[in-house]
Amino acid sequence: MGGLEGARLLLLLLLLAGAGTAWEPHKGKCPPSCSCTKDSALCTGSPQVPEGFPPTLLSLSLVRSEVTHLTSGSFLEVPSLHLLLFTANTFSVIGDDAFAGLSYLQYLFIEDNNISSISKNALRGLRSLTHLDLRGNPFLCDCRLLWLVLWLPQVNASVGAGACAGPPPLANKQLQHLDPDTFHCRTVELSWFQTLGEPALGVETFSYLGEPHVVLAQPFEGRCLFLVWDYLQQRFRPDGEIPAPSVVACKPLVLGSRLFVLVARLWGGSQLWSRPSRGLRLSPSQALAPELLLKPNDAELLWLDGEPCFVVAEASKAGRTTLLCREGPGHGFYPRQSLHAWHRDTDAEPLQLAGEPHLLLASASQRPVLYRWQHGRFSRRTDVPEAEDVYATRHFRAAGDVLVCLTRYLGDSMVMRWDGSMFRPLQALPSRGSLIFQPLLIAGDQLVLLGSDFTYSLVFQYEPDSGLLKLLQELGPPVPSAPRAFSFISVAGRRFLFTANFKGPTQVYQHLIQDLSA
Repeated sequence: MGGLEGARLLLLLLLLAGAGTAWEPHKGKCPPSCSCTKDSALCTGSPQVPEGFPPTLLSLSLVRSEVTHLTSGSFLEVPSLHLLLFTANTFSVIGDDAFAGLSYLQYLFIEDNNISSISKNALRGLRSLTHLDLRGNPFLCDCRLLWLVLWLPQVNASVGAGACAGPPPLANKQLQHLDPDTFHCRTVELSWFQTLGEPALGVETFSYLGEPHVVLAQPFEGRCLFLVWDYLQQRFRPDGEIPAPSVVACKPLVLGSRLFVLVARLWGGSQLWSRPSRGLRLSPSQALAPELLLKPNDAELLWLDGEPCFVVAEASKAGRTTLLCREGPGHGFYPRQSLHAWHRDTDAEPLQLAGEPHLLLASASQRPVLYRWQHGRFSRRTDVPEAEDVYATRHFRAAGDVLVCLTRYLGDSMVMRWDGSMFRPLQALPSRGSLIFQPLLIAGDQLVLLGSDFTYSLVFQYEPDSGLLKLLQELGPPVPSAPRAFSFISVAGRRFLFTANFKGPTQVYQHLIQDLSA
């Protein structure tokens, strides 16, 4: 023990034990590796935490012991301790509740040991603690130590916190100067949960009468298939269907107790189905713009001037992308505006920019075009630069920015940021047969999924610090086979991702969170 540590220990022992009794030989039982007085014990080279002290012991010092780790309740037989000192010992871990029962402990010195980690609940129950000294320990400042970084500014005690030995970027940095926000201790995983039968081109999730629902567009089965959560079986199960040969999209709209579903079909015309109230079946209520919608490829819901509308992207030269809006309560949806003639549109994406409704249209013949809603109609505002051969667009918001994900079948799919006048390139990601590049916000995590017809579909997570997407995982097994749509639903306290796959069954993955600081 160095001179400074010895002087500090002697001073504290004098304060605690009283000058008349300090370091006088104790006539009672004293462990072999210890020197004892009436109130104090100094143990050197002990193979384990010494035992056999009187319960009235006030101070205990362990020096150069061979103890490998401190476990729960290591000092239960000495509940009256006021001071506990460890120095030059070999143990590296202090476990949960190691100091349980020491409700009177005021001074805890853990100096110059080999401790790299202190468990989250190691100091639980030390309600009288006034001094803590952690200097001289090679702390590994990772997620396991985050609790201590958060605890230090809050504790009502004098703390000598020590410094980090690693990882390298944090070496020699004082614990009290660490920023908790730089610790990334929350990991996310999408794990397979359920397989659902036939292939699908689209998947939508919605809430109706207080219950979550899912609807799949299944062209090979010729239907829109509805799914609900089976609380008994803890699985998703079918709950009705709409017959819909050659369906490409089933887009739900809920208005109170009324349910509408736009059914976009390649042949036979697109239709609107409706359920007026609870207990009634869905039934066809309207044919939708048969002269304009000849080969629809996408359908989206948007609200304009307080009224619900659908926009249907038309992929044929003879048809036109069409905006369908509701004409008063109880009335149907009728064409409000035709857009983008002759361009074979493949995708429509409604979004808000500076509080104004906008619409992005992707097509097979030109770069994506941005429209702005003004004076009761959409007018062209600009196109998206450096974005040739874009099949689809999706957007998300992060830290006040609007970002769009542009899907390209080959080459690079792209992320762009709106700068107030146009979208600027931010990040490029290699695409291998990609027809969907979709952002989803799940339990506070901004995920972006890049589908692939030829290889693994990839899950990225948006990192606010860098403003970029970082690869989180490959989706599967089982691997989605030619995914065409992703959607998220929360039910019964759990979170699920649906993947609609063109060349295989629909797969359901559960969103799991792991706290590495626990």
